[in-house]
Amino acid sequence: MKSSELIIIVAVLALGVGLTARFFIEPVKQSVPFTEFSLPDTVNKVHNSNEWQGKIRIINFWATWCAPCRKEIPEFIALQEKYAAKNVQFIGIAIDEPTAVSEYLKTIAINYPILIGGDAAMALARQLGNRIGALPYTVVVDAQGKIIHQQAGEFMTEELLKVITPLIK
Repeated sequence: MKSSELIIIVAVLALGVGLTARFFIEPVKQSVPFTEFSLPDTVNKVHNSNEWQGKIRIINFWATWCAPCRKEIPEFIALQEKYAAKNVQFIGIAIDEPTAVSEYLKTIAINYPILIGGDAAMALARQLGNRIGALPYTVVVDAQGKIIHQQAGEFMTEELLKVITPLIK
């Protein structure tokens, strides 16, 4: 087999896998109820999700080893700063070990709460609609506590703004 034939076969397979994967990372449209949760932060202080009740909550499940997760974080930091006064609250839930998260937080100044969830957080993500166990996974909850958007995979700023702008008063 010639190398050009091999390249074409690999390209066709990659396209097929990419198109199939796109099906799985499209924004989730299913309706699921919001599940209240309690998780510790990096200093082991437990936080309950009702601390941010009445706010537009962007709950992002991520991990230190997840490149798309780390790519989103600087954008989320900028959006938190820009929209905090408009009732928007980002909440990061790390699917990771506390030590790994603490080390990562030494490299970046995150201006929103980071909670440590480990395996319990993956179960919570499933309860909130993450049917494929994707990371990153983001849930947008309106000020009334209703889930209005679920995003498996990277959440681009433009897409996120389309979701939250109508909610901001």
